[in-house]
Amino acid sequence: MAEWGNMSKTVVAITGPRKGAFGPRFMVSCAVRWYGAKPLHIRPGDDIQTLQYDAVVVTGGHDIDPVLYAAEPEVHPKYDPERDTLESAVIDDALVRGLPLLGICRGAQLLNARRGGNLFQDLKSHRRLTSNRRTILPLKTLLPESNSFLSKLLRTDRCKINSLHNQAIDRVGTDLQVSGLDLDGIVQAIEDPGHAFLIGVQWHPEFLLFNGRQRRLFGALIKAARH
Repeated sequence: MAEWGNMSKTVVAITGPRKGAFGPRFMVSCAVRWYGAKPLHIRPGDDIQTLQYDAVVVTGGHDIDPVLYAAEPEVHPKYDPERDTLESAVIDDALVRGLPLLGICRGAQLLNARRGGNLFQDLKSHRRLTSNRRTILPLKTLLPESNSFLSKLLRTDRCKINSLHNQAIDRVGTDLQVSGLDLDGIVQAIEDPGHAFLIGVQWHPEFLLFNGRQRRLFGALIKAARH
């Protein structure tokens, strides 16, 4: 397969909680291996200074603590502070080193927070045209912004995505721009046009690997890591 290329030495760090999240980890690993790269799972307690990797995927999971974007809690979901600490360090390291990074769901939210942005803590009141139901099925609509990197990557001005999130990006962080919205105008994707590959998506492309358009997110990440 041409997609495998010469990527066998590319290592992709995949972050997640200390325990659990087997499904997302496994599916992201499958996507990484699909393009011939090697997954490296990173968990709280790991010393990232001793690890070597060429790109990063920050996976989804529990909501991030509002303290990370200097806000008071409006809702009281389950937080994972040790994961917040680890992934904040991984994101900051990737930003400093210029590593390609894909943030998925909470990963996109944390990326935005590390760049000084903030979040809507509860989306129900912002929904008008889109259901607030969480599902891994592609039942919601993404509208990529024209001329964005995401639009060029997905090669469409409208496609279906899934949704498992309760929070979403409100104010966009420094040097980030909105690259996709849903039908309610809620941010579904952000990117940094000055970075080789720095994208955050609110949906879970790892659960949509049957769709070649969604796989391209991982392929482009790994391609960027090789240059």
